[in-house]
Amino acid sequence: MVSATVALRKDNAIARPAALLGRAKVLTRYRHLREISRQHHSAVLDFLSKDTIMSQARRLGLAQGKTLVLDSMDDLNLAFDLAIHTAPKDRSRAIDRYARATRLAPESDESLVLEAMQRARFSIISIVRRHPAAGLIVKDLFRGVEVWLVDEGLESSLPDGAALATRLYTPEGFAMTAGVLVPLDIELIEDAIADTPQLLRNRREEFIDDRRFAEAIYRVALASGLMEQVAYQDPIAESE
Repeated sequence: MVSATVALRKDNAIARPAALLGRAKVLTRYRHLREISRQHHSAVLDFLSKDTIMSQARRLGLAQGKTLVLDSMDDLNLAFDLAIHTAPKDRSRAIDRYARATRLAPESDESLVLEAMQRARFSIISIVRRHPAAGLIVKDLFRGVEVWLVDEGLESSLPDGAALATRLYTPEGFAMTAGVLVPLDIELIEDAIADTPQLLRNRREEFIDDRRFAEAIYRVALASGLMEQVAYQDPIAESE
């Protein structure tokens, strides 16, 4: 019995460092890719006109005429998200214009992240459980798939079962958020659908990809005051 206990302790001693090494490796990679995405996000803003930003802000209730009306500057992240990643059918997206104008080394991490950002999709997710290495397993409620999401802020602050709207992109084995986070409940989703009744002509799996649905979610969340619960933060530095 003693020898079995000693053997178990040895196994655990080996398993713990292995798990920690796995987490450290994932988070180091995540922070590196997150920094690249931050740089891309900053650069793509140069491909947005002031009129485009103000028009999107007005549609979200963040501006009156040419004047911004904000409870927090962070609320503009929602307007930037829509202006960068979506566009009317007869217009090009800012993220695509930026990609065409940017010269990156093929197969570099910078190119990898930018291509993933171009494929980012608006998603409504629910936290299922913690991933054994790092991050979360979340369920995309409209597409019916589970996704490995790495995000230090969400991992430390959200309980299992919490729901939110975000935009996800997948640069490699795990997904990351494109910068927007909207806490959700079923009532807010129903209000957003009621706010865009024309989308009901589409199948459920189709209107999640319609830019008007993301816009409605953001608009209703802002009007309800839910965005006051959101605080954005940078990833922890590797040295910390």
